[in-house]
This record gives sequence, C-alpha cells and structure tokens, in this order.
Amino acid sequence: MNDLVRFAIVGFGNIGRRHAEHIMHNPSTELVGVCDIDPQLAAKVPGGIPFYTDFKEMLHRSKANILCICTPNYLHEPHSIEGLKAGMHIVAEKPMALSVQECNNMIGEAKKANKTIFAVKQNRYNPPVQEVKKLVENKLLGEIYLIQVNCFWNRGDAYYAESSWRGKKDKDGGCLFTQFSHFVDILYYLNGKITDAQGWIHNYAHKKNTEVEDTGSFALRAANGAIVNFSFTTCSFEKNMEGSITIFGEKGTVKIGGQYMNTIEYQHIKDHKLPLINIRAKANDYGFYQGSMSNHDKVIQNVVDVLIHNKPIMTSAEEGRDVIQIIEQMYAGAVKV
Repeated sequence: MNDLVRFAIVGFGNIGRRHAEHIMHNPSTELVGVCDIDPQLAAKVPGGIPFYTDFKEMLHRSKANILCICTPNYLHEPHSIEGLKAGMHIVAEKPMALSVQECNNMIGEAKKANKTIFAVKQNRYNPPVQEVKKLVENKLLGEIYLIQVNCFWNRGDAYYAESSWRGKKDKDGGCLFTQFSHFVDILYYLNGKITDAQGWIHNYAHKKNTEVEDTGSFALRAANGAIVNFSFTTCSFEKNMEGSITIFGEKGTVKIGGQYMNTIEYQHIKDHKLPLINIRAKANDYGFYQGSMSNHDKVIQNVVDVLIHNKPIMTSAEEGRDVIQIIEQMYAGAVKV
C-alpha cells in the first residue's frame, strides 16, 4: 500500500464527522469521499472532498482504501459487506453489528476479499484501561473474584428526536448495543468471555420515544470463574454520572472511574502502585449529550500502523464479534419487568 491511506466515510452524522476530523488531521491519511442520504450534510463536508448521496457511486468513484462505517447500527453489516466487495478495508463503528450472525457474515466476506475489519473500541486506548490491562496480563491482581461495571448516563428526549432510528428495536438494538457496548468491550478486554448471564431490564423514562429498555442489571459468570455485576441506565438525572469498572482480585482492588472510565479512582494492590491518572480531556460532545472518550485519532492511527507498518490491530473483527456475543447472551438471559 502507498504511504498515504485513503479513507471514505458512509454516514456523516455526529460520529462520521468525528472520523473526518481525525482523518483530515493525520499526515498519513486522506479523506477522499463522504456519503450520506441527507443532501443537506454536504455543507458540513470539508472543502474539496466529494460528497455523495448514492453509496454505490462513492464505492465506485472514490478510490478509497478504507471505508468507515458510521451509519445507524442496522446498516453496519450491509454497508461493510458492500465495501469489502468493492475492495476496501473496513472501520466499523460500534456496535460492529446487531448479531453474531451479522458479524460472521462480515468476517466471511473479509476473508474472501483478503481485507481487514477494524472494530472501533476507542475506550481501550484510555490510559487507565491500559494500565489495568498490564496489571491483569502480568497477574498482579492474582485470581479475579468479582467485577462491578456501572454505566450511569443520561439520554433525554432531544437525543431520540435527533435521529428516527434511535430507540427502535430492529434498528438500534437496545442500550447494550448503542450506549454501553464500549463497557461490555472493556469487561471483555480485561477479563475475557462470559459463560452465563441473567438479569432484568425495563423502560422507565423513555416509553414515549423508544421500544427498548433504558435500565438493566445483570449477574454474569466469566469464563475464568469471576462473578460480574453489570448495571446500566440512561436515566441518570439531567447528565451522565459514571462509567466505571471495579476489579476485586486475590492480590488487589482497582477501580477505573469517572464519567467515561478516564481516571484511576481507587487502587490497593500488593507490592504495586499504578501511576495517578486523571484524564481531563473531553468526551465526545454532541450538544444534546456526551458519549465515550474521544480517542478516534488513535483508532485512525491504528489503521495506518496496521496497514503500513505491520503493527498489531487494537480490536479485530473476531473481538468485535465476541463483544456482540456477550450482548446477545445478556439479552437472552434478561427478564423484562
């Protein structure tokens, strides 16, 4: 591949524009095409970059190496497969797809095309997450006993009014796909697969504009034997409160906390101390709401590093599929109350 990696983007809403910003600022990448069905979004595309309302036309004309999938959840699979068939690598926004089967379809097509799918899991780059990953890999916490995951965010009426697909079961999938798949991913990244899941879900405050739950609590059993409590809500009053993961191990306890897993909030570890980390960088700010930490610059750089410098991929398609599998297990074990 040439030293300049050429990107195209399908879906130019909030997250698509975030991808564009970082592609434009990376000296090794070039944005060569943007597609969205809303022609008014052409005004938001940086000058000189072709804008398309026809996806197939962009695939044919853009000469891109990489296609960023930034469309609504239910379109991730078909758009990825079309991009792969057109000879492009794929950067798939979260969730990778809405089922394990859809992920398998994408992976199968990527193998046929000899292309790579990069699953976007930008919270893996958070410095506190990386520090705790080292703890786990080096067995400094010993046997893992218990993990507590808290996802306490706010999503108000304005959020659901902004896009018609949000909150629709067949297009959105539910909170574990749309809001909290990153937290499922960090659980998986730090502790591995889940074997059993049971819990309760309910829609308390969003009945008028969603078909999915807004609150849930689960008990999970990890493959390594640990017990996991996973609680989430989009009903935190007026603003996001917390996104955290606490690990209780044989040789220590550590909590990654803050609103977006951006701090080491607590640590007590045998013969070891993590550096003090309190990230002040802003989360992805979308006006009506805030999302996870803004690490998409690192996602784009990882694409460059993998394709040009043969460095390891941060999140493979298979790992993206594993996260979807955990979400499927959770919903399969959920009782609606």
